[in-house]
Amino acid sequence: MSDARWLEIDAAVTSAVHHFSGAGTIYDRLRQPSDDDDAYMAEMAFMHAMQAGHTSLESALLRILDLFEEEPPTGAQWHADLIRRALRPVGDRPAIVTGTVGDAADETRQFRDVAARAYDNFKPERAREAVASARLLASDLAQSISTFRQTVDP
Repeated sequence: MSDARWLEIDAAVTSAVHHFSGAGTIYDRLRQPSDDDDAYMAEMAFMHAMQAGHTSLESALLRILDLFEEEPPTGAQWHADLIRRALRPVGDRPAIVTGTVGDAADETRQFRDVAARAYDNFKPERAREAVASARLLASDLAQSISTFRQTVDP
């Protein structure tokens, strides 16, 4: 299944890795703000980096579904359904992500909801698990997608 659409999938994965890596770096700075303005900028930058990372991950997953002519999830819970679907085989398509990468993707999805809706009540200490997941995705997502690609397109 050599297909030029892998170029866009790879670009989305690269973007996700970049943003998740940046989110980890910014999170470390949240613990050492020099003043209220610095704390605000770091919090906003962190939440945006997490949102951008997860949105890029979703873009890659949606493009993979399209590659297999698989309808994307719909409805109010489509974000959660997308991750759940990526974790399991559908028809001839094997699971796209597995194990800790899939768990981390679900954690960043849940955090994105916090960042998008509860930013006025953001508590950096509550983001530790999401940061650990972002760091795992930054280090393992590209290889996970590469392994999937090698499985479906040897």
